[in-house]
Amino acid sequence: MATDAGNGEANTGGRFGRSGSGYVTLDLFVVGPGHGVRSRGAGMNHHCSRSRGPLVLVGTCLVLALTLPAALSAGAASDDQTPGQPGGPQAPSSRDFFLGQPRASIDVRGSWIFASAGSDLFDFVTEQLTIDRGHFNMPAFATDVGISITPRIDAVFGMEFSRRSTPSEYRKYVDNQGLPIQQTTSLREINVTGSVKVALTPRGRSISRFAWIPSTVTPYVGAGGGLLNYEFRQEGDFVDYVDSSVFPKTFVSGGWTPSAHAFGGVDVQMYRRLYLAIDARYVWASATLDQGFVDFDPIDLAGFRVGAGLHVVF
Repeated sequence: MATDAGNGEANTGGRFGRSGSGYVTLDLFVVGPGHGVRSRGAGMNHHCSRSRGPLVLVGTCLVLALTLPAALSAGAASDDQTPGQPGGPQAPSSRDFFLGQPRASIDVRGSWIFASAGSDLFDFVTEQLTIDRGHFNMPAFATDVGISITPRIDAVFGMEFSRRSTPSEYRKYVDNQGLPIQQTTSLREINVTGSVKVALTPRGRSISRFAWIPSTVTPYVGAGGGLLNYEFRQEGDFVDYVDSSVFPKTFVSGGWTPSAHAFGGVDVQMYRRLYLAIDARYVWASATLDQGFVDFDPIDLAGFRVGAGLHVVF
């Protein structure tokens, strides 16, 4: 019997100095990476009186500004030459480019769900039991497979799994021995989705017929729909409000329901084909409760997700 508890890459260098006879000397040199020879890139002597020192300094700076880019360009050009083929450009390092733009991807991420919990079932549970709406927030694990349709649009197919259980007791009732009336409430979701993902900036650029250089940062947005399977379960001891008796019971409602979602995020290249994916999305879904839950509106399964994971392209 329940009772009311009451209130209970190229290196450059140079020398700039004044000789004892009043000469100002500027020596420039360029040392290309991998070359043991130092070549003099430019040099000049200006004869002037000490009274023209500031003018000489300004002139020297102008010469430096004009000659340094040319010297660097010459050094870079020498580095691009293939041995035995003067002037022939070398292909970029295999660490910097792909043989064509990737055509598919796999994502694995973890996220945290901030549940909407907006239906009257959650109102009843949080009012009667020692559960808050925040107890329906939960971790989730998701994986996606993407297939390129165009250079900036992917078709993405994925699945997300989440579950959380919370022990509770009645706020206002205890049993006839003065002990709390306890139960466990849990919510589990599996969301199978299809989406369209659009890159907001180019994912990379082609530098030849086959070579493609990826972008370091690529923001994206997308939207889609799917089917969400849920299970809302309560098991333990409950109060019959008609005669105030306490009885053990398991209440379960579950099934499939349509879902929709929108998302956005960014892919950040970490190493070659491996990216860090930061993702935020909102899911809309609701479902009609089973017969064990009488006179309740459809359960609200919507929520906001924030997550991060790994994105691999191939």
